[in-house]
Amino acid sequence: MQIFSISDLHLSGKADKPMDVFGAGWENHFEKIKSDWQSKVTDDDVVLICGDISWGTDLEEGLFDLQSLSGLKGRKVFIRGNHDYWWNGITKLRRAAPDDSFYFLQNDCVRFGNVIICGSRGWTCPGSSDYSEHDEKLYLREAERFKLCFKEVAKIRGEGDRVIAMIHYPPFSVKSPDTAFTRLFAENAVEKVVFGHIHGEIFFPFRTVKDGIEYVLTSCDKVNFTLQKII
Repeated sequence: MQIFSISDLHLSGKADKPMDVFGAGWENHFEKIKSDWQSKVTDDDVVLICGDISWGTDLEEGLFDLQSLSGLKGRKVFIRGNHDYWWNGITKLRRAAPDDSFYFLQNDCVRFGNVIICGSRGWTCPGSSDYSEHDEKLYLREAERFKLCFKEVAKIRGEGDRVIAMIHYPPFSVKSPDTAFTRLFAENAVEKVVFGHIHGEIFFPFRTVKDGIEYVLTSCDKVNFTLQKII
């Protein structure tokens, strides 16, 4: 079993949000992703998608875009991004999943073999250029959600199990490398953290090791619309 990750697909099957307005590199971006996906992934593998999946504004629009992933190989694990307005009600979403290869995380986790995957959206961190007093409450709330995730991990974790955390926002900033998120990941012996949200010319390291944990940026435009191998 291999584990890959990519994020920020920004699909717009029913929403008028063409991504090529952000540059020529985004032209036919989903076709690039699908081609790379099918060349790498087998049915035994897992693909982690770290939010901003669809521009849809309701569940019907979101499901329309999810359906375009149903023919792709592997088991697909999703967390919510800041633009996933269609993601409203985890029970309803799980019931409506296109098929049983779709897994949606919300304050919980899922196991594949000896790998446990947990995740939540996260939020912008102290030290980020756009961090404000308003963000403090949301930042702390998202940290509490990760505490719920790790409670669920602890219930099923056994000796030799490996833990991967998914988060949409970068869990630290260049100016503030130590955050509530990074502390929780270290306290809970996470092996890898995958995230997205960063686009364009904004600098952020693609792979960083902190406290023995590897952090991997997987925003699709930042990784040339290719899946990144995590394990």
